[in-house]
Amino acid sequence: MGNILQVMKQATILSSVQKLLTELGENIKLSRLRRKMSAQQVSERANISRRTYYSIEQGLAGVAMGNYAMVLFVLGLEKDLIKIAEDDKLGRKLQDSELIVKERAPKR
Repeated sequence: MGNILQVMKQATILSSVQKLLTELGENIKLSRLRRKMSAQQVSERANISRRTYYSIEQGLAGVAMGNYAMVLFVLGLEKDLIKIAEDDKLGRKLQDSELIVKERAPKR
């Protein structure tokens, strides 16, 4: 099992993605502190280990998304998850560019 954890820790991700995860971890930590909760309280309520919670605050990529979701739930921020990819401007443009516009009959 120890070898599996080592492999997970060595996963390669883009630096821009790591910056986003780091910022997310910092935001989660600030949210916890604003609520005057200890890391132990949040980890117990989210049913995760203290170590996993610490990894979330560090923005580590090897943490399961479900753990992030549980922490957000404990902090009352679970509805923020629905905002992810909510307004997919690029996807909509790509979709619209492939729409077939039927030719109209000429006007009389």
